[in-house]
Amino acid sequence: MTVSMLAVLPLGTAQAQPVDQQFRMSTAAAYDVSPPLSELAKTVVPSAVRGSAAERRERGTHAADKGHSADGALQDVARRSQDPLEQISPPRINFEGIANTANPVLISPPDPDGDVGPNHYVQVVNVQYSVYTKTGIRLVGPAQIGTLFAGFPIDDCAGFNGDPIVLHDQQADRWLITQFTVDGPEYWNCVAISTGPDPTGSYHRYAFSTGPNFPDYPKYGVYPDSYFISTREFAPDDSFYGVGAYALEKQRMLAGDPAARAISFVLPPGDSPWLPGDGLLPTDWDGNRAPGRGTPNWFVGTQDDDGPYGAPFDALNVFEFNVAWRPTPRATFGLAAQLPVPEFDSIFPCEPAPNPRDCIAQPGTTNKLDILSYRQRPTWRLAYRNFGAYESLVTNQSVEARPGEAGVRWYELRRPRGAATPSLYQQGTFAPGDGVQRWMGSVAQDKNGNIALGYSVSNGTDVFPGIRYTGRLSGDPAGILARGEQTLINGTGSQLVSSRWGDYTAMHVDPVDDCTFWYTNQYFETSSPNGWQTRIGSFKFPSCRF
Repeated sequence: MTVSMLAVLPLGTAQAQPVDQQFRMSTAAAYDVSPPLSELAKTVVPSAVRGSAAERRERGTHAADKGHSADGALQDVARRSQDPLEQISPPRINFEGIANTANPVLISPPDPDGDVGPNHYVQVVNVQYSVYTKTGIRLVGPAQIGTLFAGFPIDDCAGFNGDPIVLHDQQADRWLITQFTVDGPEYWNCVAISTGPDPTGSYHRYAFSTGPNFPDYPKYGVYPDSYFISTREFAPDDSFYGVGAYALEKQRMLAGDPAARAISFVLPPGDSPWLPGDGLLPTDWDGNRAPGRGTPNWFVGTQDDDGPYGAPFDALNVFEFNVAWRPTPRATFGLAAQLPVPEFDSIFPCEPAPNPRDCIAQPGTTNKLDILSYRQRPTWRLAYRNFGAYESLVTNQSVEARPGEAGVRWYELRRPRGAATPSLYQQGTFAPGDGVQRWMGSVAQDKNGNIALGYSVSNGTDVFPGIRYTGRLSGDPAGILARGEQTLINGTGSQLVSSRWGDYTAMHVDPVDDCTFWYTNQYFETSSPNGWQTRIGSFKFPSCRF
């Protein structure tokens, strides 16, 4: 069932008058309960022919470099703490994740994601999943994500799809594993919710239709009453249709109700295409303190005045999604704030223009890696915490920090108690100027407000594609990641053919102590065309205690 209802969607600027916009309400197109994941992982599902290669398509506009714009938030290299007791820790747990060799075909990029629960770590990549203990013992997998939907009424959900997301819902102590479908002509967001705390057990399986629009780059967020999704919607003729924003009825899904509903909006490019840009991130809740009653889910995007959409200045765009799951639901989605930020340059000098894929140099090869910064959107996740006196959101994006040098711009937004909308609290660009490229980041906060940022590293001489992280204590000077840099794993090989990298990585916080960060990303051990591997590791600040 699909019903359209009237809502309000402001376009243009934060001061623009709202225009009428209908939201779409639908119920799940299919539902069932799966056998245990430990059994499903043994299922054979359709896939491509083993031995072939597949590069995941990435739709959308590319922009040519217009020359470097000086970064207005570049961190002073000298402003680093020398206190050895307060440096971010080396990895506490560090183990191998899924490798491309687990796939029936060699896929690029991997889209590595993972989350941590009380007793498990679950990782997903294109197009596999694995379940581990928190010491790195693999319990299930690697298995094709389609096996999770084997026997499901929507056959496409069991297909060779991708863009997976896994989240642990700390409030409910459940696991959410998702992927989109790619075949058409009708497309689906396929969502599995564990029936209990054990991720190796059975799952409530749902499919929500996006109609004829392909829901590219789906990103999910956990909230008290809904699971929120952002997508980049493409029409059947492959034209960009708009940015999708969805709310799924969480309580019914947790209960296994086949009538669980979805509410969706689509933000068309319109007269101000820089507002939705290339996508938004929904708020994903961390920590024990829930958002206050009536708190909207914020969707955040970025705009660059050097980018492809004609943005008049550099900014963060903050949208609000409000939903009330009544017998006749109510929902609004609109631009709540436009927050100007110091200059950043998202258009890296890549070759060949105007198709900027070959960007980041590697040792021993002329093949370069994709920075993906030209996409006008922040990088997964938009991590939320409620600290009582204020609510906080952190996210990041890759930028050209110095001419030809990649860095990571990170942001913290805060909404003080009583304020209407979040405002920009601090930001910084991390690029120490040591000849190493840093990009493809993910950021989160622990219970004390300390921030950790993980990312990829490489250069053209002696740093193979690897994984590092850095961070700051909550009391450090604003805009500074002052607490050292650690290595999760050094790469020892380069990617020789495809330039695709990412498209995202994942930083989360352990719900047991609310202090320990867990990060997953990709790297290369041996130079090869598509032989990526992934790593999973944990670390913390010594001053954050259980």
